Amino acid sequence: MNDEQSATLAEAEAEPRTAKRYATAPGYRVNVRSGPGTGYPVVRVLAEGARVPVNCQKPGERVSGPYGTTSLWDNIGNGQYVSDAYVHTGTDGYVTVRCS
Repeated sequence: MNDEQSATLAEAEAEPRTAKRYATAPGYRVNVRSGPGTGYPVVRVLAEGARVPVNCQKPGERVSGPYGTTSLWDNIGNGQYVSDAYVHTGTDGYVTVRCS
């Protein structure tokens, strides 16, 4: 890799990633938890019809909701997770990177 390629790669990694926003299930006020499971405290509740950014995703407790049963949890902010069973991503799998 030459210096120009290295500089371009460094610039791309330095740019903040803009997370795509997804709609939550209509008619539900979705609990936002501090971790990927219902045993974690609720940190806030989303309004019906909220659209949320999915920054990263990670496995956690298996949950059933309007969009199926899944163990996938979506990170929507620092220390804020919602079950993917309540977010319309259009797939049962990952739509972004795994949370570290």
